Amino acid sequence: MPVPEGYHVVRRHIRRNPRPSSAKKMSVWTIAGVCALVWLWAHFIGFGDTGTATSNTPAPTASAPAVR
Repeated sequence: MPVPEGYHVVRRHIRRNPRPSSAKKMSVWTIAGVCALVWLWAHFIGFGDTGTATSNTPAPTASAPAVR
């Protein structure tokens, strides 16, 4: 039985040849961890000045006497 190119025989089973180690990809847990870190950083530290806006309208003062 001929073995196709890129495969080898192990105990009467045809197996694919291993890939080089430079073709590693990020795992699902790594991607989930990075997303969680970004969410936590944004939640607790923030992306910038996203606080409450201050209004520019002047507040009334108590310096003028009340007239009856």
